[in-house]
Amino acid sequence: MKQRKAGEEMVLVIRKKYILLTLLGCALIALIGMGVQHWARLAANTSASPTVNWGLSFQEEGKTPVGNASAEELKKYDAYYAGPSDQKVIYLTFDAGFENGYTPAILDALKKHNAKATFFVVGNYIETSPDLIKRMVEEGHIVGNHTYHHPDMSKIGDMDSFKKEIESLEELYRTTTGQEMVKFYRPPQGKYSRQNLKMAQELGYKTFFWSLAYVDWYTDNQPSHEEAFQKLMKRIHPGAIVLLHSTSKTNAEILDELLTRWENEGYTFGTLDQLCQ
Repeated sequence: MKQRKAGEEMVLVIRKKYILLTLLGCALIALIGMGVQHWARLAANTSASPTVNWGLSFQEEGKTPVGNASAEELKKYDAYYAGPSDQKVIYLTFDAGFENGYTPAILDALKKHNAKATFFVVGNYIETSPDLIKRMVEEGHIVGNHTYHHPDMSKIGDMDSFKKEIESLEELYRTTTGQEMVKFYRPPQGKYSRQNLKMAQELGYKTFFWSLAYVDWYTDNQPSHEEAFQKLMKRIHPGAIVLLHSTSKTNAEILDELLTRWENEGYTFGTLDQLCQ
């Protein structure tokens, strides 16, 4: 009788161990599966939408440089970096993170040449310089969206956060001017991902990079006039989207002469809305 009872207890223990091991095994399999799915999603997101710093390779003087992405690839997202290469048209754009005292002179030079530009502005600029924003609008320039806070947008992966940066600036512009902002977007610092381009597109925006720029943004280390002309004259090309910074003292001082030199080479000035028609 004792032996039978001992045997029954042993069977019960074995069964409990078997059940426990089975449960542990199922849990382990589930955890492994979740881990595999997590890393698969992470890898997919990384490979599908890597962060890119917009850059250019100038391979032939007077020709459109090669960008990090081709014009055909960008067009899928309503994005551009240059206009038609068979038309001697220049598209002037200025990034405006803050007012440094030079925008009035820039606007004066543009007005003298009847050249319309696009100013990509941030929230701080509209808040501190509403009169200049209104002057841009009154003189026929486009005011574009450079985000409210000028963050690295490539680090923003969800639509809600991306949308907030874009629409907060729209609302400030609307309050300041009484008009709707044209849906033109330039990623701060040229940092982007394909996911960003798609989100901008879903919000109805066209994204604009550039095909000509130079180091003009260090306010305490400005290029000389000669250095600026060397870069900007040598690399100009038909269809160029030119990026200049309105904070640059050099740009304000040379813009009149720069536009004159480009005109003497047969260039005219178009607007971004004409480029993407």
